[in-house]
Amino acid sequence: MSIDNKAAPAPAPNFLRTIIDADLSSGKHANRKDAAGEALPTVITRFPPEPNGYLHIGHAKSICLNFGLARDYAGRAHLRFDDTNPIKEEQEYVDTIIDSVKWLGFSWEQGGHEHLYYASDYFDKLYEMAEYLIRSGHAYVDSQTADEMAANRGSFSEPGRNSRFRDRTPEESLTLFRRMKAGEFEDGAHILRAKIDMASPNMNMRDPAIYRIRHAHHHRTGDKWCIYPMYDYTHPISDALENITHSICTLEFQDHRPFYDWVLEHLAEGGFLQRPLPYQYEFARLNVTYVITSKRKLRQLIDDGVVEGWDDPRMPTIVGMRRRGFTPESLQLFCERTGVTKSDGWIDMSVFEGCLREDLDPKAPRATAVLNPLKLVIDNFPEGETVACSSPVHPHFPERGTRSFPIAKTLWIEAEDFMETPSKGYFRLFPGNKVRLRYGYVVECTGCEKDAQGKVIAVHCNYFADSKSGTEGSANYKVKGNIHWVSAEHALEAEVRLYDRLFTDPQPDSGGKDYKQALNPNAKQVITAYLEPGMKDAQPEDRYQFERHGYFVADRVDSKPGKPVFNRIVTLKDSWEK
Repeated sequence: MSIDNKAAPAPAPNFLRTIIDADLSSGKHANRKDAAGEALPTVITRFPPEPNGYLHIGHAKSICLNFGLARDYAGRAHLRFDDTNPIKEEQEYVDTIIDSVKWLGFSWEQGGHEHLYYASDYFDKLYEMAEYLIRSGHAYVDSQTADEMAANRGSFSEPGRNSRFRDRTPEESLTLFRRMKAGEFEDGAHILRAKIDMASPNMNMRDPAIYRIRHAHHHRTGDKWCIYPMYDYTHPISDALENITHSICTLEFQDHRPFYDWVLEHLAEGGFLQRPLPYQYEFARLNVTYVITSKRKLRQLIDDGVVEGWDDPRMPTIVGMRRRGFTPESLQLFCERTGVTKSDGWIDMSVFEGCLREDLDPKAPRATAVLNPLKLVIDNFPEGETVACSSPVHPHFPERGTRSFPIAKTLWIEAEDFMETPSKGYFRLFPGNKVRLRYGYVVECTGCEKDAQGKVIAVHCNYFADSKSGTEGSANYKVKGNIHWVSAEHALEAEVRLYDRLFTDPQPDSGGKDYKQALNPNAKQVITAYLEPGMKDAQPEDRYQFERHGYFVADRVDSKPGKPVFNRIVTLKDSWEK
């Protein structure tokens, strides 16, 4: 694979790897060549999204799985757009999918060739193959109404009934099909169906549709076509034309596999496809608590103004997670850690957040931020003077250096770091108590100021000039409290967005529940915070640990030079733990 496909954590065994290992041992896909006579890898996978929306966390699992397997087996992964429904598909979605796969750390390039494909590339071949199926008696044009087709399809408990048009001769169906292609009929007037078995216990084998009429402009082929192939027909053929060895889908496609095989077998018999044919394998989709992934429901959240777009940091879309500050490496780690199985289950969001913290902790430089500010006045500190204080960029990596910030007479501290009447075990500021200003001096609280309503608006203290951290005198002071602060005069005033889970229910839309009733009112809080002055240089997508508060990122959209806006990625600890 390309060097862009960065090494992921050591892969865990799973049933797909067992299958691939067996195929490699048997030489099933050895010595194959492409149409140009070039040798093919023995493992070729693909990620085949429909460009009708933004990718979400579930798609990330499929991306990591398909590209990861190809990488680990020195194979090749394709990105293919299954763009067979022009009504729902747009170039905007193509572009965001390409960006999302790249951002996750994967590439479809190999040996100087870009393996980026579109189902629409195969429209001519798909049509030719459909004509063959008609001529060979395996497909027919059905002219039933949609209501008639639905009524005759049957149910899980009763077989379907043959269409009255099922016995059309191949010649009659072929003529109609060509007239469909020529644009002679309105949408829905006719449909091309495979002729299989209307009594099959598998509903997907009851003469499934192959082509439908759709007078719509296609984002790539324009108005060339007014008939479009169905996904279940297009998908296996695209796999075969691209020499895919292992076609990996989620479990909802398991019942579609017989038709996948039917299409490939009949077209191979007709000489259109080479053996060995691709084979479809299914794995359980990724279900994460406190998340919904239905495109319809996500769109509704946008339309209702609950969120601000597909890239809203509360959304489970890849663009949303990226803007929130999640890292590609944490997503890869999460997808690997959750494993690959054939049984559905739920993964708690805390597992994902744990992967995120695990990835960010060694990477994120530290910074001081005061999110709920209260003024602290050091009465005996010289007016107008400042003293430089320093702290490590990262406490575990001294080689990364130090950062410097001034201390002055007036500071901002967290409001929770002062209590006029302290509770038991409270070691921070209260009248008569001493604490250390982190990386600065020891101070002793002397009292506070209140407004007319009795709210504390400022705390007063005195400092001990010989107690500065890093000096010999600091050892003479033993205090239990250690609090964060920034200089009021020098601090960067910044907008900070405190993001949390969008829903309060672990499974907000399961069992027919109204997911809107589970919306978390505290999923986004916007505050004005004060940060150490060096943070003005933060660039979009720079990530930091705000000591004591969590991990934050400079917003990639709203941050401006010298005026970053920060999003909380995740707290330091799981605040949702029961």
